[in-house]
Formats: sequence, structure tokens, C-alpha cells
Amino acid sequence: MKVTDPKSMIRVAREAGNGAGGEAHVEPLNLGERVRELRRNLGWTLEEAATRAGLARSTLSKIENGQMSPTYEALKKLAGGLAITVPQLFTPPSKQQVNGRMAVTKAGEGQAQATVTYEHELMAGSLTRKQMLPYRATIRARSFDEFDGWVRHDGEEFLYVLTGVVRLFTEFYEPVDLRRGDSAYYDAAMGHNVISLSDEDATILWVTSLA
Repeated sequence: MKVTDPKSMIRVAREAGNGAGGEAHVEPLNLGERVRELRRNLGWTLEEAATRAGLARSTLSKIENGQMSPTYEALKKLAGGLAITVPQLFTPPSKQQVNGRMAVTKAGEGQAQATVTYEHELMAGSLTRKQMLPYRATIRARSFDEFDGWVRHDGEEFLYVLTGVVRLFTEFYEPVDLRRGDSAYYDAAMGHNVISLSDEDATILWVTSLA
């Protein structure tokens, strides 16, 4: 089993999730499609949207189908009818709309990644451009001295104890002992390490933000 550094694992997952290795391709905005999308998001018919904008139905239809370039006055009417500004007509949504994304990871089928102190099982490995990295961790470490300093990385992190008892060390707080069902949410840029206090290796669910 390959041994990796925890920080490297987070970095690699972040790069894979955000499509590192090449610049993002930005599609040119299609005004007609943008107007149609805005109208449909409001649940309006073509006639209703045209009425609200003070435009002829045929004019709006031609705009949506790319059959005419609207004048600035028409754009102002259209934006007013949609309750947005003219620049927003030309601004695509800030985040890609994704519908129906799902990944199922059956028990024991996650991607194994071992470190000196933890053994990780990465979940939802088939999904790209994730905003979160979920993984199950078996805690091998029994002492803070087993770590090569603090683990730090960008983002925020959520920890949930599945089995056993763990001790969470953080850079700015006193150590805290957590048992099955206990959880912690913290800034991952703050130094943090986890050890097991159980006779058996404790297990936890970790979720790290990648955005």
C-alpha cells in the first residue's frame, strides 16, 4: 500500500477535483440561451415574459432563438422585466449547474491511501470537481510524537468518530478527547493531529473542503 503524506493527499485531491493541469475552458455566452434560461427559471411563458418586459412576443422569441440582436433599449426593457441588470444578462451563473450527481461507495470499496499515522479510505472517487473530500480513516498513531509536526492545509474540516476514542490536538486549543458519535469542525489551516486512545485503532469519518 502506498504511503503518502496527509497534506499531499489533500493537495492531490484538490487538484484533481478542480481540474488542475490545464486552464479552464470558458464557453462564450449565448445571449438567447441565457435569456431563455432566466425566463424558464422564473417559470414564465414566452408571452408572460414579453408582457413583463414590454416587448412583442415575436421579438422575444427572435432574441431567444438568436434571430436578432436587440438594441440597448430592448435590453434595458428585457432586464427590467426579468428584475435583473443589463450586465447580468451577459453574466453566466458563477457556478456550473450540476443536476443528479451521485457516487455510491460500498463498504471496503474506497480508494486506500496509507500514511505513517493514518490509513485512509477515500470515498466518491469517481466524482470530479468535488467541493468536499470525504474519507474514512483508521487512526494508527498513539502519540503526538509520531507526527512530523502539525498537519495543515487549506479549507475547513469535519471529523466524526465512528469507533473507539481519539484525541484531537489543535494548534490553538487544548487537546480534546472524542468518543463514538462525537464530532469536531475546524479550520484546517490550523495545525491539527489525531491519535487513538483505544486499544484497537479508532476509526473516524473526515470531510475536507476542497473549494
